[in-house]
Amino acid sequence: MNYAIVAKKDPYSYQVEAILKKTLDEAGWNYDKEHPSLVICVGGDGTLLYAVHRYLNKINEIRFLGIHTGTLGFFTDYTAEELEECIYDLLHKEPMVFASKLLKVHLTKENKSFYALNEMRVENVIKSQRVDIYIDDEFFETCNGTGICLSTQAGSTAYNRSLRGAVIDSGLSLLQLAEITPIQHSKHRSLNNPYVMMDTRSIRMEGEFSDALLCYDHLHYCLDGMNTIICEMSDLEVHFARYREYSYLKRLKNLY
Repeated sequence: MNYAIVAKKDPYSYQVEAILKKTLDEAGWNYDKEHPSLVICVGGDGTLLYAVHRYLNKINEIRFLGIHTGTLGFFTDYTAEELEECIYDLLHKEPMVFASKLLKVHLTKENKSFYALNEMRVENVIKSQRVDIYIDDEFFETCNGTGICLSTQAGSTAYNRSLRGAVIDSGLSLLQLAEITPIQHSKHRSLNNPYVMMDTRSIRMEGEFSDALLCYDHLHYCLDGMNTIICEMSDLEVHFARYREYSYLKRLKNLY
């Protein structure tokens, strides 16, 4: 088995990484950071997101497993205290594989695409951002405020949740559109509620994006000069290797 480890930059995570690597190497596994079949993420959700983007060019060929050493591990299957059990499962069990599609964000002017596991956001903290929203080329509404968030099922518990968006059950592939601090008054009204839609929808955002940022997962890109963004589900998937029973409800309860 070719594997790689991506660890959070703290002493505890490095310690877990060292134990994990020593044990797997002694068991005959091959450590290969360039061509892994399995990427083990030691840290939290941020570490896993970093690993997903690190291996984006090979994403459909890799499985991911998370070991939690941080403050929040929604994507992680084991805690550091369960390291011995995790190693046993890795060496003796065949995993179930759960796939989660990546959201594709395309900037038409630059013909450049970005990908997100959780969400994409258009944010402008300098001035009000006016965005025209089209769904499947049909005009939907004009939003005016700090910005727009479009999340996947996986991202429904992340930034979307802070916007009072719905938490989407595991196994449902949906998109959710939510406004960020919208301006509502007698001269301008928008839906002002999160909108959940099929994952086959294409969402087009148009506006003058001067001073705005495209935020995708933990990354960002300056939108100066851009005026059209197209979002849709991609053919790229993150494959999670699961060696034991997965309880979405249990993980959800750990959030609050």
